[in-house]
Amino acid sequence: MSKLFGYPEFDAAGEKVLTTCDNEYQAMMMDIRVYRMKAGDVRTFKRDGEETAVLLLAGRIIYSFSKRKENVSRKDVFTEGPWCVHVCTGTGVSVTAETESEILVQCTKNEKEFPAKLYKPEDAPWGYSCKGKFGGVAQRRVNTIFDHDIAPYSNMVLGEVLNDRGNWSGYLPHRHPQPETYYFKFDRPEGFGASFAGDQVFKSTDGSFSAIPGGELHPQAVAPGFQMYTCWMIRHIEGNPWLQTDRCEDERYTWLHDAEF
Repeated sequence: MSKLFGYPEFDAAGEKVLTTCDNEYQAMMMDIRVYRMKAGDVRTFKRDGEETAVLLLAGRIIYSFSKRKENVSRKDVFTEGPWCVHVCTGTGVSVTAETESEILVQCTKNEKEFPAKLYKPEDAPWGYSCKGKFGGVAQRRVNTIFDHDIAPYSNMVLGEVLNDRGNWSGYLPHRHPQPETYYFKFDRPEGFGASFAGDQVFKSTDGSFSAIPGGELHPQAVAPGFQMYTCWMIRHIEGNPWLQTDRCEDERYTWLHDAEF
């Protein structure tokens, strides 16, 4: 049985392993890792038979890919938008850290070839979700870096959520058949929240993650006083890609759409 939640640590080399295709989180069908880099460090990512997305979480780096070099920076995930390079099988991405930096690398099986793309903050603008609904306690900012509409050749979806302090996300409780992984960061190290996967609930902390099997309800909440960042990553399933319209809300709670608060 696959595990639903994890609290991994960075190893001595600065690598934190979340899910792989053969560890206890293999139901996610993705390889997801986070790296801390010191100034001057270089890491190269290249996989045969798999696509790769390299997302900057914080710092200043140089992306090198497909004969291109791009200098990018992000103060942190709470104040600035995302930079991400997405490449196909056999295409490498090198990251050179100019300052202390943190990156997230998402991979999955995909034999399709497609041009490498650099996604910029303006490509994935933050938009408010649930504004003015549910008494204001589910209002959060969401961006989509790429999904099936943006990159139909991909087998993955990548986006970010910023919960307002004390608010919910993934609300109303909803499910979809595709597996999804959440990676959490908080604006203070003692920050925490609650992460639901079906009938189980876990304490989300800085650097933890949730591995949500397809079909399970998965709302989230953050404690008052803290802002929570979630990197959300979905794996399409064959013949059934995740679409923005695929959000299937639990019928027990849909009455809340028309409720007065």
